[in-house]
Amino acid sequence: MGAQKSIHAGKAKIDVNVDFTHKLCASLMLPSLRNTGSPLSLIIGSLCIKHPNLFGGSEKLDVSWDKGLSDSNVSVTYRRPRPEWLCQKCFVIQHSFSPEIGVHGTPIDNFSRSGSGDVNLSRLSVGLDRNEPASSDWSSSTSIKFEHVQLVNDDGRSITRDIDGFPVTCSGSPHDSMLVLKQESQYAKANDHSFSRFSMQIEQGIPILSKWLIFNKFKFTATKGVKLGPAFLLASLTGGSIVGDMAPYQAFAIGGLGSVRGYGEGAVGSGRSCLVGNSELTFPLSKMLEGAFFLDCGTDLGSGRLVPGNPAMRQGKPGSGVGLGYGLRFKSPAGHFQVDCAINSFQQKTVYFGISNLI
Repeated sequence: MGAQKSIHAGKAKIDVNVDFTHKLCASLMLPSLRNTGSPLSLIIGSLCIKHPNLFGGSEKLDVSWDKGLSDSNVSVTYRRPRPEWLCQKCFVIQHSFSPEIGVHGTPIDNFSRSGSGDVNLSRLSVGLDRNEPASSDWSSSTSIKFEHVQLVNDDGRSITRDIDGFPVTCSGSPHDSMLVLKQESQYAKANDHSFSRFSMQIEQGIPILSKWLIFNKFKFTATKGVKLGPAFLLASLTGGSIVGDMAPYQAFAIGGLGSVRGYGEGAVGSGRSCLVGNSELTFPLSKMLEGAFFLDCGTDLGSGRLVPGNPAMRQGKPGSGVGLGYGLRFKSPAGHFQVDCAINSFQQKTVYFGISNLI
């Protein structure tokens, strides 16, 4: 269902990965994607070009392109060599395109799926990343980037308003511009019986020009894993908030895989704040097969009405929800296969499929 190939051209290395598997899994979840017209839409893959010595001084250049069913991401990264005990710096140019389903998508089938809201994000960013040397169990990184975000419909035309006539940007024009200073810190500690992980992100919009967005966005994730005999219990808590200037696409979307299972992407709600809790118990069924029970819950903490245009209320999203279910995890040298069956607060079932590291 997939193919991988590495090619060496002089000192450069080219990695190509083409995968049809995700298309199959997505078509089982989203029947509307089965007939997309172009044969290229069947392909999900990536292309990566790496040069380890660009100008003869061990400068590294990485160019990567990732293509999904309806999204894509292109990035160019340039690094100069520095000793490991010094902070590592790199220059990054990135462009991404993705449908804005989490905020503008319309919940269907008792909130178990989300349909297109005819709003897509085209984001261009240019900036510097700085990674501090890891000390003990902590690591941190800082970046400053200029971002240009343009909103387009499914036909590729620039838009300023959604299908209900509400603005989709903060500036009121087809695009927003901002200079974002981002600080991220991570803590990780593990032993034979458990592990703990904590990450925190703070983003600050710097108004160099009067039309640029000024805001402060905070997000954290705390995760704890404990071994209980042959079983393993994993629990996590994610939360965040944003103050200041805000476009609807900056809201926290709640619901979907990686959030509250049993709901479509963003079908629980979207708000200026959020709190999501996940717990999962896995246990071995055989050498390569594991079973799982999970419980997810999430809420926008009543902040959905504070998002410009209040898209969550217009789409009838509940603002809070609970999902529970069971699943199977199959692990082999060829790859990992995962299937989850979840039911939401409206007693609607959803099945999730996932395949990774497939040869």
